[in-house]
Amino acid sequence: MTRRARKRVAILISGRGSNMAALVAAAIDPAFPAEIVGVISNRADARGLEIAETHSIPTRVVPSREYDGRAAHDAAIHEALTELKAEIVCLAGYMRLLTPEFVQKWKGRMINIHPALLPSFRGLDTHARALANGVRVHGCTVHFVTPEMDEGPIIAQAAVPVLSNDTEETLGARVLKVEHRLYPLALRYLVEGKVRMSGGAAVFSGVDEERGDLAIVSPGQRRD
Repeated sequence: MTRRARKRVAILISGRGSNMAALVAAAIDPAFPAEIVGVISNRADARGLEIAETHSIPTRVVPSREYDGRAAHDAAIHEALTELKAEIVCLAGYMRLLTPEFVQKWKGRMINIHPALLPSFRGLDTHARALANGVRVHGCTVHFVTPEMDEGPIIAQAAVPVLSNDTEETLGARVLKVEHRLYPLALRYLVEGKVRMSGGAAVFSGVDEERGDLAIVSPGQRRD
């Protein structure tokens, strides 16, 4: 029986690349249905580039300051993705807003991970805002990318408790652990055709939602 070719995935980063590293680690397994064919950053000092290079993954730097506006920069990013023959794009700490034209080109084939349970706490400083608002449950979300920031259809979420003695750093560290589990899971669903974007919604097929296939819950431990 012939094994189906793995989907070609490129990752966009701007910084440390910890979620990128989680995707790379998952793709090392030949049974994983996707391969990481390239990592692109808008910053030459992004630490994630070094991680990718240690795994012999091609890297490219497309500095935004070298282009006249967002549209020109996004066009250069799209050209790099095309050269890599990417089929799916994963945003992993990519800190630039994408133009609607770029998003349209990758509609249904570009996903992002956000450190909050969307639709709550869109944007930046999510852990500090969660603490300031007194929520008892926090987490992360993988969603399809649409032109509106952090508003695309949700693919999967992971929840963690907010402990009474949490700081922004401790809560962020707890969320990051489940991010690293959730992102490869969501990518697998997309690649295997178990989720797709249609009519502005995430449409699922072949997943057991009652079993919790679309979520990861981390109970954590409360301290007196």
